[in-house]
Amino acid sequence: MNEWEWQTLEDKTTVESLDVQGVPVRCGERVRLRPRAGGDVFDLALDGKIATIESIEQDYEGQLHVCVVVDEDPGRDIGLMRQPGHRFFFAPTEVEPLAKEAQETRAVETKRILIAGIGNIFLGDDGFGVEVANKLAGRTFPQGVRVTDFGIRGFDLAYALMEGYETTILVDAYPGEGQPGTLFVIEPDLKNADPAGTQPGFVDPHGMNPLNVLRMAVNMGAQLQRVLLVGCVPATLGPEEGKMGLSETITAAVDEAVRLVDSLVTRILAEEWPAKK
Repeated sequence: MNEWEWQTLEDKTTVESLDVQGVPVRCGERVRLRPRAGGDVFDLALDGKIATIESIEQDYEGQLHVCVVVDEDPGRDIGLMRQPGHRFFFAPTEVEPLAKEAQETRAVETKRILIAGIGNIFLGDDGFGVEVANKLAGRTFPQGVRVTDFGIRGFDLAYALMEGYETTILVDAYPGEGQPGTLFVIEPDLKNADPAGTQPGFVDPHGMNPLNVLRMAVNMGAQLQRVLLVGCVPATLGPEEGKMGLSETITAAVDEAVRLVDSLVTRILAEEWPAKK
């Protein structure tokens, strides 16, 4: 590891894979850290630790750097974990690929589903996704399912999307067909998304356009697999006079949305989503 870790990462590009000791490694795979001799205190502490590759980056001088998060780091699941102390850069010669069996062990533990509540609680029904996430957080899900209220923290969501989830379920208030309170599930076409970020169904009522966050995550090295949007047609996207929180109509839709997301999780884990034709 070197001082490059602490510098602003400008003029960098992401790389899909590289060869380490003749073995191709990619983002999401695990490696053992072998810092060079004579390093700093972090090198001594991390020597021999198992870590997961978060990204592979090439700087403006053409040098490759492997960005990792240590498996046993208790802060690895925190949205701001990419601050110094949780995210480390090593040269390719300072990491050692793990055997196939060790990679498969980690695959069993890999998070499979991220449920992300989105919205601004100060803008009336725009807080729908936040309320649904808070209710889901009180439920017990199988291992590998994470529920988080991201509110309007777009960067935190983008960083979370880099953690290799098989499915991401975004829960948000979005205009759609039907009366206020109508729920719908759509799967955005990420490959053919409009470059200007104006894909139908993705407006920007609260300053965190989900499609823009998905693009940001991809640009940062995330490999998105399946993304679903559980939306609710809002009655209003602003606070009612003299009242905070959701309207009565959208409040009534929250429990139904919780059941819908719970059903989606069950079907995804049972490999019944999408439905086989």
